[in-house]
Amino acid sequence: MISDAEFAALYDVLNPWDVDRYASDAFYHRLVMAADSVLDVGCGTGSMLHYARSQGHRGRLVGLEPDPAMLGRAAGERLREPPGVQSARTTVEWVSGAAADAAWTREFDLATMTSHAFQCLTGDEEIRASLTAIRAALRDGGRFAFETRHPQARAWEQWNPANVTDFTDADGHPLRSWYQVDAVDADVVTFTGFVSDPSGTIVRTEQTALRFLDVPTLNAFLTDAGFAIADQFGDWDGTRIGPHSREIITVARRV
Repeated sequence: MISDAEFAALYDVLNPWDVDRYASDAFYHRLVMAADSVLDVGCGTGSMLHYARSQGHRGRLVGLEPDPAMLGRAAGERLREPPGVQSARTTVEWVSGAAADAAWTREFDLATMTSHAFQCLTGDEEIRASLTAIRAALRDGGRFAFETRHPQARAWEQWNPANVTDFTDADGHPLRSWYQVDAVDADVVTFTGFVSDPSGTIVRTEQTALRFLDVPTLNAFLTDAGFAIADQFGDWDGTRIGPHSREIITVARRV
């Protein structure tokens, strides 16, 4: 079986941070590099913050993550700065906790939740508590940037064993991954991810629940928490949300 630490390493193989290949990564990188202090909520293995530091970010970078294996990998990765760069802050701060556990007060210019992490907040109270904590962590006028999958695109319909991803881990071992939807209950989709070896032996399973909020419901949560919508897009190229949008990309401002 694949351990939690090994699975965290696989996450980086399957989800590499690459601003040249992925418009979503480039979108967040621009925001991070323009902000003096950044809180990445649900930072995973920390790739976004490590990359920002390697590209010369000089301010404060903090990653908040509830998964111990993901956070351990983030904290254990070696910081690589460009030759000649002598940053005043050579480290990223790594903190264990969920979004609602954020305990900072007016310390950040920008908060982010990348990789659809916001959808892991499935209950109304969990969303409210998380938004309250994130808002508190932001300075007046600070921004919160995140994305969710637009429910109209019904992304979960593609999460089935017919859509398989073949890949190799960091040691060159061939593996295969796929998803299977377990339940669709109103706007919450529960599914199981599988990883197998070439023989078909399952080496990892993990169940996840995601919430698919529509635009009015999402924006109501933000407004009630003390945010104003600064920008909202349906695609990473800046296209506005329309009938064919697959994403709800939001930049909200603390008011």
